[in-house]
Amino acid sequence: MKTESNLKKEEITSHQKTVYRNFPMVPRVVFGQGSFSQLGEILLPKRKNADAPFIFLIDDYFETRDLVAQIPLMFNDKIIFVSADEEPKTAQVDALVKMIKEEYDEQPSGIIGIGGGTLLDLAKAVAILLSNKGLAEKYQGWDLVHKPALYHVGIPTISGTGAEVSRTTVLLGPEKKLGINSDYTTYDQVLLDPDLTKTVPKEQWFYTGMDCYIHCIESLTGTYLNAFSQSYGEKALELCKDVFLEDIPDEESRDKLMMASWHGGMSIAYSQVGIAHAMSYGLSYLLGIKHGVGNCMVFQHLEEFYPEGVALFKKMVEKHAINIPKDVCANLTQTDFDVMINVALGLDALWENALGKEWKSIMTPERLQALYQKM
Repeated sequence: MKTESNLKKEEITSHQKTVYRNFPMVPRVVFGQGSFSQLGEILLPKRKNADAPFIFLIDDYFETRDLVAQIPLMFNDKIIFVSADEEPKTAQVDALVKMIKEEYDEQPSGIIGIGGGTLLDLAKAVAILLSNKGLAEKYQGWDLVHKPALYHVGIPTISGTGAEVSRTTVLLGPEKKLGINSDYTTYDQVLLDPDLTKTVPKEQWFYTGMDCYIHCIESLTGTYLNAFSQSYGEKALELCKDVFLEDIPDEESRDKLMMASWHGGMSIAYSQVGIAHAMSYGLSYLLGIKHGVGNCMVFQHLEEFYPEGVALFKKMVEKHAINIPKDVCANLTQTDFDVMINVALGLDALWENALGKEWKSIMTPERLQALYQKM
């Protein structure tokens, strides 16, 4: 018979085995229409000296637009325009880091990313690699970064990816598409100005917004779900429904989608995404398909896993008259399918969140290929 003393020892031992994640959050954030004008005063106290520049990585969409004139340049600060036409790559990060190191004798005061998910991820990765030795691909994985990143600021110009708040920077490497997931990845400062999203084209607005929506569905239906992620996910989902199913003023829509992106990113910080994201990684790696587009291509075929979420998604697609690309896998070889399958199935945490610990017996390579063949 177990004594009261023994029971208490078992309770203590059981409690000691539970280790909860102690993950970082963005310590400072500004939100509001027109708040971009405050960037100069935010950066000034972080400037080391006149020879330590701020490096601005900006989506080249803005190269000929008014935003550039509002950048608070001082001394030898530098703007680098970057194309967001393709997913960010480890080689691209390495090239940017090399260029910055060769041009400046002193380490920069910080890195500022201005754009969508591609630019935000690049800025996070560059800030990490300026403080840590080696190539970017070396840090693809979980908790492989051991030195704090350079001070870095994220300013999204499109809403949905959650890159502004997440602890990962997703990169296409020579062998895989995988994030640099670390406590040092998270931004030190984020500036959320809904006015910066006014010029986003409709289809891009939809696909990136659906990235957020799918974050919510995958988080809220996953096995990793907890009260923390649920609270953020439910709010993000509510905001997505307002934006994509209701007829609300543009100004209100921009505000709500920006906050949906923030809450959606927070939801997966203490949870995970699922099948659509895993499969989208495969599409991106092999075919270069943009993340948001790939998510939508996959998600429409996942009724058996997310029945309510897919039904609502199809209503959103119909309401906004979006034509999701088709037949992208029609002419692929078996070798091509094998590449996509290996990339997708390599994301264990996503599959376990979606299907549980026995996911490998549920999602076989053959079953996954059958799903890809629908696209």
